[in-house]
Amino acid sequence: MSIPFTARRRAVALAAGIAAAAVLPAAAQAQEIRIRFAHSLSTSEPAHQAAEFFAKNVAARTNGRVQIQVFPGEQLGSGKEVNEMIRQGANVMNITDPGYLSDFVPDIGVLNGPYLIKDPKDYDKLLASEWYKGVEKRLEQSGFKLIMANGFFGQRHLIADKPVRTPADMAGMTVRVPPNTMWIETFKAMGARPTTVQWSEVYNALQQNVVQGAEAPLGSLWGSKLHETRKVISTTGHFTAFVMWPMNAKYFASLPADVQRVLVEEGKKAGDEMTRMTLSLNDDYVSKFKAAGVTFVDVDNAAFQKVTAPVYKAFPKWTPGLHDTVMDALKK
Repeated sequence: MSIPFTARRRAVALAAGIAAAAVLPAAAQAQEIRIRFAHSLSTSEPAHQAAEFFAKNVAARTNGRVQIQVFPGEQLGSGKEVNEMIRQGANVMNITDPGYLSDFVPDIGVLNGPYLIKDPKDYDKLLASEWYKGVEKRLEQSGFKLIMANGFFGQRHLIADKPVRTPADMAGMTVRVPPNTMWIETFKAMGARPTTVQWSEVYNALQQNVVQGAEAPLGSLWGSKLHETRKVISTTGHFTAFVMWPMNAKYFASLPADVQRVLVEEGKKAGDEMTRMTLSLNDDYVSKFKAAGVTFVDVDNAAFQKVTAPVYKAFPKWTPGLHDTVMDALKK
């Protein structure tokens, strides 16, 4: 497990990023462009492999002019901290999701809602919609340029110390969630007691019984070795999760046009590759978990969908009728 940065080291990293922003125009025109790419995950996961795939392809297409270095395991800080670095101007990318980006543009958080999408292919309908294009523009106005938005992260399931088949089985259970409103409201609706813990601390939180369970896609559960602490995975599938790769919008605009084009084109390719890997590895992860003594439990998903439906009314900052707008886009 990666050791989280201390507050002092995170402050130094943030200061360094902001200092770098002061020389953006000059740096962007330099012969070599260096970009740090952060995330909180393990190196075995498709998300990390997609980031490395992206970095390799960008370097190849720019003849080494653009060098992207990937920092896994919260080496540059937590997801929220890195997003704040980006907003303030640092030349950093991040693997994040709509829930975290909703701190800046609330409406985008609906993409992370419970049981919103059944088939990952439907996500493309949302990305092609006029609604999404408007939200993306608002993100840019808030300081974020999305280099990639189409990377399938997987369906998120629950790993715990007992089977969970219905919401009644989750009543009062302490479940680790990230410091994100969508997760907190969703697990409250399920009857659990959501507890915010940084991802790098989840293994210890489970081992020390600070929480009884955690949730994530299979790749992340395996990559963080949570099966060493809990032996039951309940296939709640509460979120069909996609990730996004933001970069500071002004920094992106300062880059040469050919570099901008390469970043966006290769970002889309990397998202497609991440989706392919995530889908193709699902059965492999199931086999690995079972070989490690983990039991998979089928869940009454309809019951969970019913109890979490009110979550979409828990966001007063959302544009009125947002959920209906998104559902209409999915029907097209």
